[in-house]
Amino acid sequence: MIRVVVVDDHEIVRKGIIAYLQTDKEIEVVGEAANGQDGMKIIMNTRPNVVLMDLIMDNGNGIEATKEVMQELPDCRIIILTSYYDDGQVFPALQAGAFSYMLKTSSAVEITDAIKKAYKGVNVIEPKVAGKLVSNFQNGEKKRHDSLTERELEVLLCIGNGMTNQEISNHLYIGVKTVKTHVSNILAKLEVNDRTQAAVYVHRNHLL
Repeated sequence: MIRVVVVDDHEIVRKGIIAYLQTDKEIEVVGEAANGQDGMKIIMNTRPNVVLMDLIMDNGNGIEATKEVMQELPDCRIIILTSYYDDGQVFPALQAGAFSYMLKTSSAVEITDAIKKAYKGVNVIEPKVAGKLVSNFQNGEKKRHDSLTERELEVLLCIGNGMTNQEISNHLYIGVKTVKTHVSNILAKLEVNDRTQAAVYVHRNHLL
């Protein structure tokens, strides 16, 4: 069972999401909050697997709450669910440790799928967000992937397609340990912190 907390200051949105999630047998909603501060308390008490986090809220915004959660519960997956995809929100959210970034225009099915993928360690970056990021990367960043070996580039493209280590292993016919080694090398060469940022890099550079 995937334990989920929903943090959103719009009651109708929050209640609607929760009502839909409660129809899924794989998901258990263990808490809800209308702001970042209350959300942090509930998250600490319930220790969920996944958090749906709004960005702009009174009494504690989503970015600060994300930073705090990542410091206390680094294994928790935070999915930003917001109406905003401007530079001033996207970059700080990802830097704070957000695992996935979804827009509220996403369907209930897409949000549920993002939760299940996050639980499995697969991030989802809303296409509009990925497109927005393209216009903001520095020229030097374009060439970081030139240092990757042919195999590392193949693994990077798999990451960009949202594959887990096991799926990459099956797809490329290599061991899971080998995949993990390639992933570590890729993160180092691209100068990114995690798979989410690596996936963003793939979309920024149109590598798929």
